[in-house]
Amino acid sequence: MPEIAYYQDRFVEIDEPVIPIQERGHQFGDGIYEVIRVYEGRPFTMAEHMERLEKSAAAIRMELPYSPEEIERLSLEALNRSGITEAEIYLQVTRGIYKRQHQFPVPGASALSIVVKNARVVPEEKRESGVPVITTDDVRWKLCHIKSLNLLPNVMAKQEALEAGAHEALFVDDGIVKEGSSSNVFLVKDGTVKTYPATNSILHGITRRIAIDCARENDIPLKEEAFSLDELLEADEAFITSTTMEILSISSIDGRNLPDERPVTEKLFQAFQHKKK
Repeated sequence: MPEIAYYQDRFVEIDEPVIPIQERGHQFGDGIYEVIRVYEGRPFTMAEHMERLEKSAAAIRMELPYSPEEIERLSLEALNRSGITEAEIYLQVTRGIYKRQHQFPVPGASALSIVVKNARVVPEEKRESGVPVITTDDVRWKLCHIKSLNLLPNVMAKQEALEAGAHEALFVDDGIVKEGSSSNVFLVKDGTVKTYPATNSILHGITRRIAIDCARENDIPLKEEAFSLDELLEADEAFITSTTMEILSISSIDGRNLPDERPVTEKLFQAFQHKKK
């Protein structure tokens, strides 16, 4: 099925050049984004993603070019045009086209981009075995709850993981594990799940929230509190969450293996699968 895109006010071919050189997303990373997973033609947690998009826009003092309802309508039209049933909808809003200056454009003219593409799926063998991760110093800015386009530290961390033969890199700040380069992270110890609290230090992941809901609905004890790298290394289980990875077990951290048995992670994964239906 064809991947499809939308920019500013029209649908375009996925490879059509449309971004002007003075686009602020291109020049400054001055924008925000969301990724929505589509299962069997149905967008999953669309309302939650629209809510976070609004919050990110407000946090950087940018007015959305359309209402959330209109952005959702355009996203669904793009999905329908693509014909892809297992898809990802990528939404991006920037502060638009303007001469290169750091201050906001006057008047403002934010721009919406949408891309619908085939969904990335974790191979079943990785799902069963779990994935290795590494740790890296957290050098990001202090407003990680904003889903902004400024992702260079994340890019560098992900590349570091790739070169180490790992699936993900976890950010560690003064001994405290925050989150992954494109995921949230959880540990399990003595049957209790623990994850970093939803402060400005991490992205408030949609799948993170669902995993927390699944734990509470299944009477699995859960704490939203900081934990150290030492605690993570001594965990009975650990997993990462994201829109594209869902709930994915961690097999090793910096080369140190975790136990093969993962009953809590598996229970949460199955509960997540149920919510998709």
